[in-house]
Amino acid sequence: MGDAERRFTRGLVEVRAADEAGTGRRIGGYAAKFNRLSQNLGGFVERIDPSFFAKSEGDGWPDVMARYNHDDNRLLGTTEAKTLRLAVDGTGLDYNVDVPASREDVLELVQRGDVRRSSFAFRTFADDWGQSEDGFPLRTLLSGALVDVAPVNTPAYMDTSTGLRSLADKAGAELAEVRAAAEAGELGRFLGPKPPITIDLAPSGQGATHPLIAVRQRRAELEKRHTF
Repeated sequence: MGDAERRFTRGLVEVRAADEAGTGRRIGGYAAKFNRLSQNLGGFVERIDPSFFAKSEGDGWPDVMARYNHDDNRLLGTTEAKTLRLAVDGTGLDYNVDVPASREDVLELVQRGDVRRSSFAFRTFADDWGQSEDGFPLRTLLSGALVDVAPVNTPAYMDTSTGLRSLADKAGAELAEVRAAAEAGELGRFLGPKPPITIDLAPSGQGATHPLIAVRQRRAELEKRHTF
């Protein structure tokens, strides 16, 4: 299992219907959205396959927490206590958390719109590397374990070292080499051989001769003249 990674979604955090205790302190949103291309993560983009959370969901979301800004000291709820509820639908991973009275400040920040984004931390079991339709290096997250979800006000720097380590392992390359390629925007060279370029040697019109054929014919004539 790899190191924990964090990603952010543009989906808004919102105050939702009253919680089961009737206190009206429930917030939630989409922590992750499927098949949406991420921003440039430093030489590659990323998308989440709809099956990515299947194992965590099948296991009952063990030990998953909601934490404000991923801070261990700002716990909001847990799946174990059922104060955090998670659901996967066609859009992505949705969460609802009952904010405790001791975290009224977080609720107020969400109500005022100061906290607007969601984030999730995860560990990857399986991923795949390819190219986007634009030919940009693309990492697809196929299977993993959810660690936490978090309403965040200031998305932190997204550490991509684990993703680059995955590509290095698949390509049989040194991590330092892959990192240097990422900084130079050259990760494509680790994505396997490029498809062969097909050159049509057929004449383009009646009586026309393809330039490559003309060159070969001219070369043959010269070689024949200089043969003694």
